Amino acid sequence: MNLCYPARFEPQQPSGFFVQFIDFDNAITQGENIEECKANAQEVLSLVIEDMLEDGQEIPTPSNSADAFLIAPETLIQSKILLSWLKKPKNIGYKTKSPSLTQLDKAAKAMGKQLVLSIE
Repeated sequence: MNLCYPARFEPQQPSGFFVQFIDFDNAITQGENIEECKANAQEVLSLVIEDMLEDGQEIPTPSNSADAFLIAPETLIQSKILLSWLKKPKNIGYKTKSPSLTQLDKAAKAMGKQLVLSIE
């Protein structure tokens, strides 16, 4: 399951870009260039999702969008999303704020998935 969320980068005058996520109305940022926008987008996406998780809100699955940049939240936030999608996290021994790889593997298997790590 890919946890990259689509974001649109709109050019601004006289320079820079406005960034808005398709799946989160309140996840917006900006930057002077694409690389700065990507870094800022990951940061704001992670913060918005973390707040939603703390408030007990449901995290949407990423939309499909061919005309957007795909941004992944920080790794720890990705693990929290995965665990939040389980109906009963206690079944995999999730009791800490930072789940272990073993807990993530159990969570993936409970969802009928396989845990895959990559460095991009």
